[in-house]
Amino acid sequence: MLRVSILDGYVDEPTCLGVPPYISPYPRYIAGAIWDFDSQASISYVTIDQIRNDNAFLNYFSKSDVLVVIAGMSVPGRYLSGFPVSPKELVSFLKDIQKPVKLLVGPAARYGFGMSGGKHVTETDAVKNVFHLIVKGDGEIVVSELLKNHLNSDKIDPSLCRKNPHAIKNFAIKGAAITKQHPYFPAHLITEIETYRGCFRTIVGGCSFCSEPSKGVPSFRTIDEICKEITALYNAGIRHFRIGNQPCIFSYMAKGAGEVEFPQPNPKALERLFHGIRIAAPNLNTLHIDNANPGVIARYPKESRRIAKSIIHYHTPGDVAAFGVESADPIVMKKNNLKASADEAFNAIRLLNEVGSQRGANGLPELLPGLNFVFGLDGETKNTFTLNYEFLKKIYDNTLLLRRINLRQVIPIPGTKMYNVGEKNIRKHKSEFQRFKRKVRETIERPMLKRLLPQGTLLTQVFTETYEGKLTFARQMGSYPLLIGIPGVYPLHQFYNVKIVDYGYRSLTAVPFPLDINTAPRETVESIPGVGKKRAIRIFLKRPFHTKEELIKALDDIQIAQNIEEYVQLP
Repeated sequence: MLRVSILDGYVDEPTCLGVPPYISPYPRYIAGAIWDFDSQASISYVTIDQIRNDNAFLNYFSKSDVLVVIAGMSVPGRYLSGFPVSPKELVSFLKDIQKPVKLLVGPAARYGFGMSGGKHVTETDAVKNVFHLIVKGDGEIVVSELLKNHLNSDKIDPSLCRKNPHAIKNFAIKGAAITKQHPYFPAHLITEIETYRGCFRTIVGGCSFCSEPSKGVPSFRTIDEICKEITALYNAGIRHFRIGNQPCIFSYMAKGAGEVEFPQPNPKALERLFHGIRIAAPNLNTLHIDNANPGVIARYPKESRRIAKSIIHYHTPGDVAAFGVESADPIVMKKNNLKASADEAFNAIRLLNEVGSQRGANGLPELLPGLNFVFGLDGETKNTFTLNYEFLKKIYDNTLLLRRINLRQVIPIPGTKMYNVGEKNIRKHKSEFQRFKRKVRETIERPMLKRLLPQGTLLTQVFTETYEGKLTFARQMGSYPLLIGIPGVYPLHQFYNVKIVDYGYRSLTAVPFPLDINTAPRETVESIPGVGKKRAIRIFLKRPFHTKEELIKALDDIQIAQNIEEYVQLP
């Protein structure tokens, strides 16, 4: 029997996220290619965090005929439940494993290992002695050819790519079952769904720092193919989906794709797509999007408004359209061929606020923009930071909402213009960047969070993920979930409803709702507005309470007792 192991070292690309709780298309397509070749093949899927926690998983690899490693971070992110594998880890884990034919796929194979913003990638030379094939092409196609050639890696071209988007239609369906082996399956696993590959702006060179233009002009998967993949995933047990693996969801099936830089959006196609997804997965729990081009939305407001309304009609609340603004400095925009001016980005932000700012059933607004800024680009000066701040202040002063502000330093990727520019601006403006981040967090992000989620707002289905001391960290499922700290130690990997009690710069503090005042941990009780340490001690000494009157009597302030009622329950 053919035995194959897949090690998911996680990917983070401009259009694809595969860090838990996300699973990228890479392992699903590769598993599908294997089962398409041999339906009886034994496939073991393991994540890098499973290896980190238990080396015994390496035994799977040593007994395999083929080992496929998926890895690569080409954009830096903030992670809670995992971190992409490093080249040193791969060498350490795999150097003594001899039997299988070993392949490295993903952005690490194409561009090298990006480990943090502001630093060059680590070249694949660091791991070349560990692998038989460094796959510059598509992993699923190369794996398929390897199997057809009886595992003779010398006969394989590692740059092989799919000829068209339809080449993976069977792989996407057959590989859906591999999700069952993910440690977060099924309750806490989100699948990234690809609608098309390539960038519309390839014809004008694309943004200076981005790897997407290297994939060519867009090639669309059909609605039927996408929905059949979602049906397979849904039947496997998946309930969380993000239509995120493309540069701009608003441009799916756009008119003039491959011919013009900003093709006209196709609202009818998006309506059919999201309607089809809902039919394919009728009782899904999460349906979100990711990237959207503000330049497209600003140029085609009528069509974009229709698309946003369609998304809201079919999705689940708390959705985020990630706008690649990159910079509000016109000099930086010109030198780096960025996709939208500050005015265009502002108009796109305003449009989504008009359509999507109403609060949904889970406590969050339906659909809001999130902004991505990139620092260290060609042409950056100290004035760039001033212009970027003025842009954010304009958004705030106009009472518009943002779900996230991502401030990151560029990773110079081989093959991009920024690779030649390198890190000089990052080093030059290191202190300025840190000051800018602090200022934005203090004067924009924290006040924006308070505006977005006033104290006492109820957020539903918050999933507990990890601890820091006696603080339990949790997030809702979906795109760019807000980090929520729950004072006290609560069981992990469970869903809670919570109410907001306080704010960090980029996070929230919340308590479970309704809170059982008679059993709640001291840290939780202290965090209720108006309670604090002294009143918490008084509550602890006098509980259990059987009536509201008993609770009021135990406190020294009737108003505070009444405020507490908003958060607690009594028998």
